[in-house]
Amino acid sequence: MFAFLKNLFGLSSNTPIAEGDPMKKFLIAGLGNIGPKYHNTRHNIGFKILDFLAERESLEWETAKLGDITVHKKKGRSFILLKPSTYMNLSGKAVKYWLEKENIPLENLLVITDDLNLPFGTLRVKTKGSDGGHNGLHDIQNVLQTTNYNRFRFGISDEFTKGRQVDYVLGEWSEEELEKLPERLKKASEIIESFGLAGVKLTMNSFNGK
Repeated sequence: MFAFLKNLFGLSSNTPIAEGDPMKKFLIAGLGNIGPKYHNTRHNIGFKILDFLAERESLEWETAKLGDITVHKKKGRSFILLKPSTYMNLSGKAVKYWLEKENIPLENLLVITDDLNLPFGTLRVKTKGSDGGHNGLHDIQNVLQTTNYNRFRFGISDEFTKGRQVDYVLGEWSEEELEKLPERLKKASEIIESFGLAGVKLTMNSFNGK
């Protein structure tokens, strides 16, 4: 869709994909790894949440620089959904590029990631913090040179034996988890919209731990 519009109207690569007040634009970066072998893994929950929202709203993904992009518009806000194509460990490059390209203030960034330290399906939004050992967050922190950015952690639990963490994180969801995922994905999509419409503080109060 975006490529079609660029060809039709002659938009340059420097033209923002979402026009308007920067304070009403939000970058929602769901972290994950590209490729079919990672599609249904726990580490790709960021991609999965954005795919759920995009499918619900009948949005079309466009392959763009450093990631797949689509825009969800609601009540005067533009939610730019980003799935970085840089692989998890280099997520910061894509996040920084799209923040700058779209002139989006840092406080309007929300990064979605998996979290081993939270029980499965637990949803938690925070305005700052350490990377918690997560390589994607670690790279974003290094590139942006700050830990003061909003992150949305989706719990995947730590049900693995010693030495099996990587296999667990890059493993596929269990049947029990798959049964519960649709409701959790719906709630996660509500968090994204609340972040832009109600603000991060109200979103934290309304959804954390729910």
